[in-house]
Amino acid sequence: MRKLLWLLPVAIILCACPFESKVPLAAAPVEPVDTTMFGYWYGIVKDGSDFFGIEALDITKQSDSTYSIIRYGKAIKGDIILPDTAYFTGYTSYVGDTKFMNVETTIVLVENRRNKQPIITKEKVYYMAKFEMRNDTLQLKTISESFSPTKKIFNTPDQLKTMVTDLLAQKKNIYDDLYSLSYRKIPKPQPFKSF
Repeated sequence: MRKLLWLLPVAIILCACPFESKVPLAAAPVEPVDTTMFGYWYGIVKDGSDFFGIEALDITKQSDSTYSIIRYGKAIKGDIILPDTAYFTGYTSYVGDTKFMNVETTIVLVENRRNKQPIITKEKVYYMAKFEMRNDTLQLKTISESFSPTKKIFNTPDQLKTMVTDLLAQKKNIYDDLYSLSYRKIPKPQPFKSF
C-alpha cells in the first residue's frame, strides 16, 4: 500500500485536495518573475468547523523566471496544533488571460510490505493555482482534484492546458472552494532575541 507522507499539508487537513499532477500547465518557465510578489504573505484558513489554519508564504527569486516559495503553516483543530513547513518552486503561465502559478515539489511515498523493509520513493508533482494580486493582497484558487470530469491522467503539459482551457471556456468551476486563499503582504517577522 502506498501512503503519502507529505502533501500540501493544509489541503489534507481541510479534506479538500488540490489537483496533483505529474506535469505542469506549461512545460517550462518563460514569464519573468514579478518582483511585486517577493515578500512575506500571511493568511488565515477557516473551513466553517472548529478548524482553522495560519499560514505564511515567503516568496523570493530563484531565477529570472522561477520563484522559491516557503510555506510556513500551523493548523489548529480543537486542542491539536499541527505545525509544518513546505518548500516549493513556482513559475507563472497563462491559460488565455488567466494567470496561473505552477507549483513544483517532491513528495515522499512509502510502500509498506509485510515482513520486509518499506520501499521509499520520491516523486516530483505539480499543483496549479489561479492567482491575482491587488495592492498588498494575493488571492489563490487551486485547481480542484475533481476538476476533470473524466479523471484523466495527463501525460503532457499540452494535454492538461487543453483540458483547463476547454473547461474555462465552458465557464466550469475548476477551483477548490475550500482551498481558495487570500494573503496579505506583511513585514517578515524577525526571530526573538534573547535578553
